[in-house]
Amino acid sequence: MQTNKPISIIVAIAENYAIGKNNDLLWHISADLKRFKTLTSGRTVVMGKNTFYSLPIRPLPNRKNIVLTDAEGEEIDGCVMAYSLEHAMELMDAESENFIMGGGSIYRQFLPLAQKLYLTKVHKSYEADTFFPEIDFDNYDLLEKTDIMSDPDNSLSYSYEVYRKK
Repeated sequence: MQTNKPISIIVAIAENYAIGKNNDLLWHISADLKRFKTLTSGRTVVMGKNTFYSLPIRPLPNRKNIVLTDAEGEEIDGCVMAYSLEHAMELMDAESENFIMGGGSIYRQFLPLAQKLYLTKVHKSYEADTFFPEIDFDNYDLLEKTDIMSDPDNSLSYSYEVYRKK
């Protein structure tokens, strides 16, 4: 399936590709949450229903929230509902970046379609029940990278990396 709409994935992943456990994040990185808000504000965000219900504030303000569900006819206040991958793509913005923000199965479905990846790579492995699909970095060019060697808020080290599909 091809799309001409700008699709980007935004995700924080551990060294072992872990992204969540019990429908929650594995860490709290305040700077990363601020970066997420800056990058996605005024844009379209696409997520699965479990990701939506895991958000502390929902729907996310100043964004078009598309929630993907297989429960045809289900409605969530303040959200645009999509009942298939194709439907979600029809609802996306044709001009500005659309951010895929989880969870695991949504990432798996959209990874082949995404032109850009915004990764926060946490330099540690975690026990988890949700993982990001493995990335073949040979298919991407690294556009930018910023290393945070020790975050004073949580003692984690991580990197912000942005990739574009070749």
